Amino acid sequence: MFTLSQDQLMPLGASTTTAEIKQQPEIWGEAFTLYAEKRNNIEAFLKNLTERHHRIRVIFTGAGTSAYVGDTVTPYLKEKVDENQWDLMSVPTTAIVSNPYQFLKADIPTLLISFARSGNSPESVASVELAEQIVTNLYQITITCSKDGKLAQRAKGDEHNLLLLMPERSNDQGFAMTGSYTCMTLTALLIFDSLSIEEKGCIVETVRRMGQSVISKEADIANMISSDFERIIYLGSGGFEGLAREAQLKILELTAGKIATSFDSSLGFRHGPKSFVNEKAVVFLFVSNHPYTRRYDLDMLNELKQDQIASFICAIAVDGDMNYGGDTFLFDSDALTVPDAYLSLPFVMFGQTIALLASVKVGNIPDTPSPSGTVNRVVKGVTIHKYK
Repeated sequence: MFTLSQDQLMPLGASTTTAEIKQQPEIWGEAFTLYAEKRNNIEAFLKNLTERHHRIRVIFTGAGTSAYVGDTVTPYLKEKVDENQWDLMSVPTTAIVSNPYQFLKADIPTLLISFARSGNSPESVASVELAEQIVTNLYQITITCSKDGKLAQRAKGDEHNLLLLMPERSNDQGFAMTGSYTCMTLTALLIFDSLSIEEKGCIVETVRRMGQSVISKEADIANMISSDFERIIYLGSGGFEGLAREAQLKILELTAGKIATSFDSSLGFRHGPKSFVNEKAVVFLFVSNHPYTRRYDLDMLNELKQDQIASFICAIAVDGDMNYGGDTFLFDSDALTVPDAYLSLPFVMFGQTIALLASVKVGNIPDTPSPSGTVNRVVKGVTIHKYK
């Protein structure tokens, strides 16, 4: 797909999605540049909050893929920030809108960080409105890919709302979120990670190279799903569980549900969900770079291999001292020092490529995958009820 011309991709209905997956390593560089340009403003904004309040609740929020940004970054950032100062949680806008009384408290200073591709989803706007209605000391960071979206427009001129626009090309025009997810994930990590700007820059360059290697190994990835299969399972530990959820969503979206999917953590999978594995199942596991967590990931891979039920089992991993002995999509060992949260960028490119190839394999149209039109690029049909 990545070597085909636009003329060759057009009949497949895959030109937009293919281009948007392929361009991600480039726009990660743009996202880092945008962060570097805004870094002083970001640090001043956060410093103002810590000077005003002893402890601040931080809610990462979004709907669908945008919610999984928060799920992906929160475990790592909880490790990196001073939790006496920052109380981090990931709560989807869909949960905030239906149950605002459980997450928004009038007397708790709150920083609402909204992730949004378009910024026009009904729940995204409603979450902001509810937070403004309920929380006395509310601050916001709006991370969005569309300068013309409702969230971006609301942020303008509000000194309590820091607007961070993503690279223009991250505003995916295809159905599935790809570059929007990775750019927003990267930006959230850069904002809160305690690493120096130089260290962050080196990590970004490494993951960009890893992303390019995914593109160059498309034939290997296609081989992995060349057999007759009906189910795909993604597993991962920590933030990789959020990543696994995003990867399986891409399969569901781009195949319009023609391939059944499941996701879980490496340890959680044994507690019932492993029943989903059958002889028509393919299993992918995102392997942690952390040596302690990596042991649990490898244990699950080896157990699945010993079960001899799944048709194909594959690790997505960086080459390390401990590796899976079976099929592996392997990245070079120079990425072994990259924290897991940043690995999510090239790892999800692997998942996006699987979804793209699977969509074409089942005869679906990646750019407009919902034949019934009941699932839309920007969600429709949501009734927002007044909250008193």
